[in-house]
Amino acid sequence: MSDKLIVFDTTLRDGEQSPGASMTHEEKVRIAKQLEKLRVDIIEAGFAAASNGDFESVRAIALAIKDSTVCSLARANDRDIARAGEALRGGNSVRIHTFIATSALHMEKKLRMTPDQVFEQARLAVRFARQYTDNIEFSPEDGSRSDPDFLCRVLEAVIAEGATTINVADTVGYAVPEQYGAFIRNLRERIPNSDKAVWSVHCHDDLGLAVANSLAGIKIGGARQVECTINALGERAGNCSLEEVVMAVKTRKDYFGLDVGIDTAQIMPASRLVSGITGFVVQPNKAIVGANAFAHASGIHQDGVLKARQTYEIMRAEDVGWAANKIVLGKLSGRNAFKQRLQELGIELDSEQAVNEAFARFKDLADRKSEIFDEDIHALVSGEQGEGGEGAYRFVALAQRSETGERPQARVVFSENGKEVVAEAQGNGPVDATVNAIESHVHSAAELLLFSVNAITTGTESQGEVTMRLSRSGRIVNGVGADPDIVVAAAKAYLSALNKLQSPVEKVHAQGV
Repeated sequence: MSDKLIVFDTTLRDGEQSPGASMTHEEKVRIAKQLEKLRVDIIEAGFAAASNGDFESVRAIALAIKDSTVCSLARANDRDIARAGEALRGGNSVRIHTFIATSALHMEKKLRMTPDQVFEQARLAVRFARQYTDNIEFSPEDGSRSDPDFLCRVLEAVIAEGATTINVADTVGYAVPEQYGAFIRNLRERIPNSDKAVWSVHCHDDLGLAVANSLAGIKIGGARQVECTINALGERAGNCSLEEVVMAVKTRKDYFGLDVGIDTAQIMPASRLVSGITGFVVQPNKAIVGANAFAHASGIHQDGVLKARQTYEIMRAEDVGWAANKIVLGKLSGRNAFKQRLQELGIELDSEQAVNEAFARFKDLADRKSEIFDEDIHALVSGEQGEGGEGAYRFVALAQRSETGERPQARVVFSENGKEVVAEAQGNGPVDATVNAIESHVHSAAELLLFSVNAITTGTESQGEVTMRLSRSGRIVNGVGADPDIVVAAAKAYLSALNKLQSPVEKVHAQGV
């Protein structure tokens, strides 16, 4: 049994299934490069058959990443698998991850297939995938609720066909730790060729047990791959948290006896990047990456830490990337210094024009903010956090007036398909007035589900990061905007969300694992 735990990150695939967490092509590549810095073993880049955009993102990531294996999800059919194989062609190290539901409920109600039909399709899918790569992962969707006898039959067959990784998915977060661990152990003991594959766990957090279930699958079940996401991002309540499961195994090596290849100092940069791009703010009390994760308010705790850190800290903040924000540039910094810093942060812009536009935004910010941090740079170059992002609408300017006892007023100037628009309105507050002004012209009929404000760095002159979550006709999107002026950031976020609502949706909506 290997003493290494393989870390499989699915932020770009399962994480993106969070309502509103869609990412642009450029953003996905940026996150993938950060995951490579994190030394993630497997990066699930997406679901190539879902759309042309997903296909291009998987292909770009496969060509850009050299040190991690790049993976694409595919349903257990020839079309999806061929699409995945095509997207991954030319990659340094690639994997096809195919799946089909195996629980009685899913087979009957969703697939409308008999167990024999599912068995045959699973077997043939793995056989078909072998023409593209020898690195094939198979997942029985809703595996934790599947009949063990049938599951053993399916998994033995797919291993015989060439599946090298078997991923037992707790798709709906139904499992409990001891039961899930024993379930995997039982499968491994019953299946004659189980030793021919690496066993993996993929847990969702519907009952808040994703990390606990994953660790039980590793310790009790003998799994040697864990599937997880940055910040526990994912559908419904989210996935197993990468930062939590990695630090649990690393901190308690005395118990788990496993090594992880993760560069833990890159955990915080990865967390901040994913949070900034998706607009999903990390809760302050989140383990490892939350703002309060290493804060000690109690006098007794503070005294203990000062005397001996290990009294109340089981890991060092520095080990996961918590450190003083690094001042990288100032208002006197030139274009070359800015461009070099982009390279150091793993940010690649498409053209010199894009660099010039980002540099112009940097100079504007530097005039208003004396200290520029890495997080500010990420915000500046993000297509979501620029000036309204790419699309029909772009932010130009804003003027607003608020006075105690008077109804706030806002005047917003923005472009619509290149034509400048001026809109004015009142509201219950400056942000409400700003949104009303925009809506007075666009008439989007969208419902605002979430308005969130977060400081990108420390101090009162920090950029504010605003997330606006809009819903229309069942579609949910997140818009993100950043600016030292919160009201301006809100306007950018709202326009960013409107742009996403305007973009066509061509994805195949598959549950995945």
